[in-house]
Amino acid sequence: MELSSWKMTLCIMLCLLPGAAHAQTRVVDGDTLEIDGTVYRLNGIDAPEAGQQCKKPSGASWHCGQASIDAMAALSAGKTVRCEGTTSDGYGRTIGTCFVDGVDLGAAMVRTGNAWAFVKYSQVYVKQERQAREERLGVWQGPAVAPWDYRARLWESATEEAPKGCPIKGNISRNGRIYHPPWSPWYKRTKINTAKGERWFCSEAEAIEAGWRAPRWR
Repeated sequence: MELSSWKMTLCIMLCLLPGAAHAQTRVVDGDTLEIDGTVYRLNGIDAPEAGQQCKKPSGASWHCGQASIDAMAALSAGKTVRCEGTTSDGYGRTIGTCFVDGVDLGAAMVRTGNAWAFVKYSQVYVKQERQAREERLGVWQGPAVAPWDYRARLWESATEEAPKGCPIKGNISRNGRIYHPPWSPWYKRTKINTAKGERWFCSEAEAIEAGWRAPRWR
């Protein structure tokens, strides 16, 4: 076999090996990644929602939710992300710990003030949060509302106005079937037309089960 043919054959064989292909990673938000179709919710952290704002020391508002998404993108862009996880949540996502070049992405997000330690479910990043607080990094540079409190507040308010107390909007557009919870930046401007097949949902799990997906912010 000629050398050039041998090289071509070797290249093809290597490309067919499991794991040889470069995994496609997409940032869903500050604590969620999609890798080759599998959605990973990072264990132990809770990032501000996409439309959430925080306060600077001066009292001015800044878009900490979008900053968190951008931070996750900066950590993972153009790199191989490896996730370890076996359990699932109620939204079809795998709960996992993800790494880039040996760096724990959850730890990095909390340590830089781009996410909270989600102590309701895990104590693993409490140290990183304490350090970020002490250095007033990210969300800790001024008063901030924890994302779980932010979601609860908006959910309660939206539930009072939604039909049958089901506040999630199931929209249909050229981008597909997309659901918007009350904390979505697009929530207020999204109108539901039941004649088009759009509908209201009582939970994200219900929306996903019906074939709708969460919005994508990148």
